[in-house]
Amino acid sequence: MEAYMEKYLEWLSSPYLTSAEREELEEIKGNEKEIESRFYSPLKFGTAGLRGVMTLGLARMNVRVVRHATQGFANVINKHAENPLVIVNYDCRINSKSFAMETARVLVANGCRVYMFADMRPTPELSFAIRYLKADAGINITASHNPKEYNGYKAYWNDGVQLSDEIADAVAQEMENTDIFEGIKIVDEEYAIASGMLQYLGEEMDNAFLGRVKEELQKTYPKENIDNNGRLKVVYTPFHGVGATVVPQVLEWLNISDIVYVKEQMVTDGNFPTVKNPNPEFEAGFEYALKYSKECDADILIASDPDADRVAAMVRVGDDKYRMLTGNQMGVLLMDFIFARRKEMGTLPQRAAAISSLVSTDMSIPVANEYGVEMHHTFTGFRFICERQEELLEKQGIETVFAFEESIGYMCGDFLRDKDAVTMSAMIVLMALYYKMQGKTLIDVLNDLYRKHGFYIEKTVNLVMPGVDGIEKMKRLMSDLRNTPPRTICDVNVSCVSDYLTGYDSNGERLDIWGSDIMYFELEDSSSVIIRPSGTEPKIKVYILIHSDNEENGYKALEKYEDYALKLNKNY
Repeated sequence: MEAYMEKYLEWLSSPYLTSAEREELEEIKGNEKEIESRFYSPLKFGTAGLRGVMTLGLARMNVRVVRHATQGFANVINKHAENPLVIVNYDCRINSKSFAMETARVLVANGCRVYMFADMRPTPELSFAIRYLKADAGINITASHNPKEYNGYKAYWNDGVQLSDEIADAVAQEMENTDIFEGIKIVDEEYAIASGMLQYLGEEMDNAFLGRVKEELQKTYPKENIDNNGRLKVVYTPFHGVGATVVPQVLEWLNISDIVYVKEQMVTDGNFPTVKNPNPEFEAGFEYALKYSKECDADILIASDPDADRVAAMVRVGDDKYRMLTGNQMGVLLMDFIFARRKEMGTLPQRAAAISSLVSTDMSIPVANEYGVEMHHTFTGFRFICERQEELLEKQGIETVFAFEESIGYMCGDFLRDKDAVTMSAMIVLMALYYKMQGKTLIDVLNDLYRKHGFYIEKTVNLVMPGVDGIEKMKRLMSDLRNTPPRTICDVNVSCVSDYLTGYDSNGERLDIWGSDIMYFELEDSSSVIIRPSGTEPKIKVYILIHSDNEENGYKALEKYEDYALKLNKNY
């Protein structure tokens, strides 16, 4: 009998299952493919925690898996701290609130004090709260921008950063050593509250968080300098997510009167009923927001994702026409704006840094150099960005002013350690207002930067490889690229290959960072092709970075490398 079938039957016969859980498993009897997909292996706990479709099974997100992960995490926390404090948060998704309570019940049973947000709050507020309250760890129940069928479990350490490899591996080991049914300690919700071990965070934490957000904005563009005669018209949508709880407070504090909210999407709802895709990286979800924008003739449209750690914008480029800015374009615009304004105001640190992921635009380098800001690169994910941020500050006294990655994640300042759509939504609005007062749109400013630094364009191609077969396909593709790297791509010579898993390039030079499954191909035409497996989804991501002397040549180069990326999937 296959191992996954043994696990399925073990679960089906467990006395710990509720009648509803047993009924759900009974319904898939005889459906071997479905049983395999749910039980072929446990949902892997990594530095990003857990993420999966919400059904019953080892490889899915459900109450059993949430309790199991929390038991493992509690075991690790208790080895590092006495009388530990853990902050628990959740987003708008289906089951998020109940999963958060299950998390709190297990933590309390394991001797952890728990502060849980009384209502759903943005991911960056959790990161802030961990450091503000000097907590030992934090947990957020969210699947970020994934479809409505998903939920997830993000775990943070006492620095407000998602877990390091060492801590994540320790949690995974504890889970492996703990029976998913019999090994769980849990108390009743009533006991957790009555004992004082579970307490709720409310308005006082919002005020502390928003106070620091406002301080950060003031460093770049003081509120008293805002000229409402600019008459910037803004449309904001949280995509039914938690951005609705705090982002409007920051925007209204700016005293920019012309702000319109997409009222249907200000209602928090994990079914995302009016959004085709709750990921604001893609224009498909902007249907309602665009309708509002055209009705009020908005200058800029701002959208945050369901847990409000990422933000995207569309800018008016003509009558009833709007253009979406990519994460890379917004990243360099924000860099230029923040560095220029802070240098002008005298609030740019003497030793300042910016950080981005390896797969983000190289245009960040000349922009940072113009203002004497050091540009640093690290692996994809804000965990790595924030680890580098702490390292630069503690070891070299260098302050990170701004950080970003191409997947519309941005952070400025030092008061939290994660992507932050709350602060950055307001910063984008301030930037758009500043330039409108000069008669420019963000597209105009971007074109100015291209004229100054050359034309840069980037694209990410996702090679989706679902199911058990997909995992093997991904491994085979990366192994082949590593063992037999191409000498040319699209008839252009590869000038250097960097293997970030081994930490060496093709010239035998040691790379600054290593330990991540990334193959980086530099080409003789100043382009780069970067290939890595996604850390949270069943797909290979191919990043194409183009630097060209003009826009026409840039798009031609992009087209041919995109074709190369798509053929990779067909060949495997």
